[in-house]
Amino acid sequence: MRNFAIYAVIVVTLVSLVGWLLAQAFRGPGDAAAIRLSAVVVIVVQLAAFGMTRLMAPRGIIAAWGAGSLMRFVVLAIYALLVVKVLAMPAVAALLSIAVFFFLTTLVEPLLLRPSPSSRP
Repeated sequence: MRNFAIYAVIVVTLVSLVGWLLAQAFRGPGDAAAIRLSAVVVIVVQLAAFGMTRLMAPRGIIAAWGAGSLMRFVVLAIYALLVVKVLAMPAVAALLSIAVFFFLTTLVEPLLLRPSPSSRP
């Protein structure tokens, strides 16, 4: 549970910081809203994927991480269709921000998938 809380804090902090930086670069109409929506989606999905990966890890860490990656890919594909086609948000800001958020927060994940020293036998 401790690793999940640490991961949640890291994800929220990293997404907030990078989101602010992206908002400085993308200043067009609707760009900030697209970046905020991407941030919310990534935070929710990353926390769900991390939780799922931790639950599946005892059966096989590679399969668990693969399932989490598949979940992210499906969300990215659906997001691309919804944001661009349905919500008519700026595609570049929306898709670049979600991809960057997913990439950076996924890099942190393996560091916290290891069992904590207190949970080892």
